[in-house]
Amino acid sequence: MANLKSLAKDTAIYGLSSIVARFVNYLLVPIQTLKFASTGGEYGIITNVYAYVAILIMVLTFGMETTFFRFMNKEGMDRKKVYSTVLRMVGTVGVVTTVIVLLFSGEIAALLGYGDHPEYVAVMYITVALDAFTAIAFAYLRCEHKPIKFASLKIANIGLNIVLNLIYFFGLPMLHLNPFGIYGETFHYDVVWVFYINLFCSMFNLVFLHRELRGISSGFDKKMCRQMLSYAWPILVMGIAGQLNQSLSQIMFPKVYQGGNAMSELGIYGACIKIAMIMMMITQAFRFAYEPFVFSKVKDKDSKEVYAQTMKYYIIFTLLAFLVVMAYIDLLKYLIGESYWSGLRVVPIVMAAEIVFGVFFNLSFWYKLTDRTIWGAYFSGIGAVVLFVINLLFIPRFSYMACAWAGLIAYSVSMLLSYFIGQKYFPIRYPLRDIAIYTVVAGVLFTAMMLPVENMWLRLAYRTVLLLLFMGFIFRKEHLGQMLAKLPVVGRFIKK
Repeated sequence: MANLKSLAKDTAIYGLSSIVARFVNYLLVPIQTLKFASTGGEYGIITNVYAYVAILIMVLTFGMETTFFRFMNKEGMDRKKVYSTVLRMVGTVGVVTTVIVLLFSGEIAALLGYGDHPEYVAVMYITVALDAFTAIAFAYLRCEHKPIKFASLKIANIGLNIVLNLIYFFGLPMLHLNPFGIYGETFHYDVVWVFYINLFCSMFNLVFLHRELRGISSGFDKKMCRQMLSYAWPILVMGIAGQLNQSLSQIMFPKVYQGGNAMSELGIYGACIKIAMIMMMITQAFRFAYEPFVFSKVKDKDSKEVYAQTMKYYIIFTLLAFLVVMAYIDLLKYLIGESYWSGLRVVPIVMAAEIVFGVFFNLSFWYKLTDRTIWGAYFSGIGAVVLFVINLLFIPRFSYMACAWAGLIAYSVSMLLSYFIGQKYFPIRYPLRDIAIYTVVAGVLFTAMMLPVENMWLRLAYRTVLLLLFMGFIFRKEHLGQMLAKLPVVGRFIKK
């Protein structure tokens, strides 16, 4: 129980920071979807470019975050040398590849369909290289259990991004200022400045992590480097394949879609899945806390029991978050421009896909702890193939709805494969009965929420009652009243 409390504390800090950061980041969506109408396709370009960025960050970190945690917790390892070696590896790859990309930015841009805008490629690659390098410093903060600094920097970075977007889209035009001709002669908003703002924010992280980055001075261990690469390459394959499950649809869509303006349709999909990303936020917060937690607790006698209970509580919490979003979707839709509302039907599907991905991540530790990381590459690779085939066959007919369903199916395949094979190599008795009960109850309540109620306020009230029913079910089934009664302050009120 103490282990779970420690995990809950770190997850709460990471989660709160992630919630605040994501909420602030959501402000970019109404800002950008207001200024870039869905018919123009500009938001589709942003969605498409960031899909490539998500893959690149996996390539440029090449599994070193997970590898870092593994080697930092190995007996006999010099922790300073581990950190320095990883920093030098990721930094060297970033510098070398950035030089190559800058030399051939025109050709790469043409290959991606942006031949007239090589600056898209140049600016975003430099940004990703910086983010990959600082990702190791952020991993160090997690390893050293410094969630406050981690959270503060993440929130400050996104806050800066919001401020610069507000200045670009509203402040300067209202003052009729056009420094360096960034708007052109007609005050036209250019997508490239969204990318420049991201670059500036990545440089901000680099500056404020300077103390952690001094760890690069502790030397480089060639033998350790070879061991790390041997451990990391399956994680790299797994990471790329896993990220393809999230990004491949946005990459494929402009090339496969055959009706109308592909970038306009992609922009609608990209804007609407931002609402569903609250589930990704929860999964990410859980991952930040859970990854170092798992590696540090592997030698405990009750580790498998803790892993099993963690799985149950993760599913309970994400199902609750799913119902919260669906209960108040009529309010959350105002996070995006009205011209994008036609795509809101993808939200429950994408959120369900993120829950399944979180379960897959939770299951992934059996092969990380047993050094069988190649299995992760197999599972994610198979999922990516499933995603590719479904998108290829159904995007021409069903547009972005095919993307949403493809993600859910692909994650489900990877999750099931990981569970059944994992039970052979690293058996854990997950509380499947409880998990199934919570899933069925949440499914029934979601179906009830979708029943037509014309008046919006009555609809919100009705859905709130259903949401409270689920919360009461959790409270009763998990005996939360008894747990809360033991707390110093809260317990007094409950006993009364």
